[in-house]
Amino acid sequence: MEKGNKTIVTEFILLGFQTVRSVEILIFITFFFVYALTIMGNVTLITLVLTNHHLQLPMYFFLSNLSFLELMITSTVMPKMLINIITGKKNISFVGCLTQSFFYFLMGSTEFFILAVMSIDRYVAICYPLRYASIMNSKACFQLLLGSWVGGFLIILVPSIVTAGLSFCGPNIVNHFFCDSAPLLKLVCGDTSLAERVDFGTSSILLLGSLLITVVSYIYIIIAVLKIPSAQGRQKAFSTCVSHITVVILYYGSSIFIYVRPTKGNILDFNKIGTVLNTMVTPMLNPFIYSLRNEKVKDSLRVIFNQRKLILKK
Repeated sequence: MEKGNKTIVTEFILLGFQTVRSVEILIFITFFFVYALTIMGNVTLITLVLTNHHLQLPMYFFLSNLSFLELMITSTVMPKMLINIITGKKNISFVGCLTQSFFYFLMGSTEFFILAVMSIDRYVAICYPLRYASIMNSKACFQLLLGSWVGGFLIILVPSIVTAGLSFCGPNIVNHFFCDSAPLLKLVCGDTSLAERVDFGTSSILLLGSLLITVVSYIYIIIAVLKIPSAQGRQKAFSTCVSHITVVILYYGSSIFIYVRPTKGNILDFNKIGTVLNTMVTPMLNPFIYSLRNEKVKDSLRVIFNQRKLILKK
């Protein structure tokens, strides 16, 4: 479609990893395996929380929602990428591209709020153990979850509106395996300084703001743990936080590397590596990190496996 002397972009080409066909097939097999593990692990964890009464606690309520977000983030990116690799057709429609970008950042932003909420949950559990059940009641948990989704939506609303209003008139080649904001802005026909400042500002507020909540929560947690007289008690209290800290380090580290800086220079290839960690590796590892470090989750898994053994024997 022509408008004056400019071509209106109706689709984009996702370059992906730009390598030979044999390596692309290897990438496909690897990522397909990772995606399958991600679905299996997170669905299993969600099912355990929903069906086991021992896991009907705020900590596991937020954990199951974290797993749901991980599934959605991965599913926003991975299926399209796998289809593009196996078919060799790397196109995505203009509307599809903006839709993918919107939902990716919606789920990702909400996840940061959920991680912050989980740190608050650990703070209440360790600093106010006798009042934990009354403070973190079902109403409070639902409000915190709703607040996380509303916060995630509001934080990406302005950047999404700004990006949708930009003019894309060619070229249409996106140097990424999904419609990330930085490579999209490089294709804009016009001044992108406002969009870049909005992206940088909202990313900084989201990442650093939610990280500040997490850091402050853990400062109070550490102070409370150090006051516990027995070494065994201190270890038991802090062990409930290790899984969460591990996920926070993985997710925040890669996200800050990707998004909290101006998009200058030829850095998109490095961004792909960070995005692989965010959209594939971390969602795959999360269920295993929490399962291996949590006795209640492991006990629930043992019960399910034992029940299946009995059924198979019959």
